Amino acid sequence: MAIKLKIKKGDKVIVLAGRDKGKSGEVLAVFPTENRALVQGVNMVQRHTRQSAQTEGGILSREAKIHISNLALIDPKDGKATRAGYKINDDGSKSRIAKRSGEVIDG
Repeated sequence: MAIKLKIKKGDKVIVLAGRDKGKSGEVLAVFPTENRALVQGVNMVQRHTRQSAQTEGGILSREAKIHISNLALIDPKDGKATRAGYKINDDGSKSRIAKRSGEVIDG
C-alpha cells in the first residue's frame, strides 16, 4: 500500500538506521509503492555484470533502494535530522518546512 511520502527527489537526507547510519546524500528517486528511495552514495551494493556489446563486464558498485523509515530530511539551518511539515503561505500556496527550525525546505 502506497502512503504519502514527505521525502522527494532532490532532497538532502540522512540515514537513521542500518549499516550506513550517519551517511547523508541526495535522493535520486522515490518509489512510493514500495516505500523506498534511492540515495546517492548510500546502501552501495556490488553487481557482477556480464560483458555485452554496449557495456563492459566486471564488478560494478551502485546504489540500492533503502526504506523510507530509515531516512530523515536534513534541516537546512543546522544540518541535523528533522521531520517535514507543511505551511500555507499568504498567497494560498503550500510549502514544506522543517519541524526542527521552521525553515523552508527547498525541493
